[in-house]
Amino acid sequence: MNPTPDQAPAAPQPQSADLVQVVLGECSVADADTVFTVLRAHFPSDRGADAPRQTEDPGPAVWTGGFLADRSPDHVPGTLLAGPVTADLHGGPVAVARLREALEAAFVVATVGTASGDQEVDVQLRLNGPEHGAPIGQG
Repeated sequence: MNPTPDQAPAAPQPQSADLVQVVLGECSVADADTVFTVLRAHFPSDRGADAPRQTEDPGPAVWTGGFLADRSPDHVPGTLLAGPVTADLHGGPVAVARLREALEAAFVVATVGTASGDQEVDVQLRLNGPEHGAPIGQG
């Protein structure tokens, strides 16, 4: 039986303990795309191949994505950024740690702030390119 438009099949939902919401800001469109490209290479994402885009809104831009961090990342090469990126991670402690592991392998990471709840953590990171890295696709 085919669903009607108002009865579209539900997308499979990952276990919430493995889902990490990532919000990037205070950076260029290109750097946001670089960070998401690194994360998509290691974790399934709701972003698909969707690249961040500059909007016509003069206000600060933020980009969001959900990543299924159900395992530790494979080898992650260092990756260059044009400037610093602020990354807010929200999710289960183990999943956030896995995603953070990938970010720490690809970039120089400084912790700006953390907040822990009963089942979730919020972490704000500042990402910079490593001293020895390569642009995406050249690592």
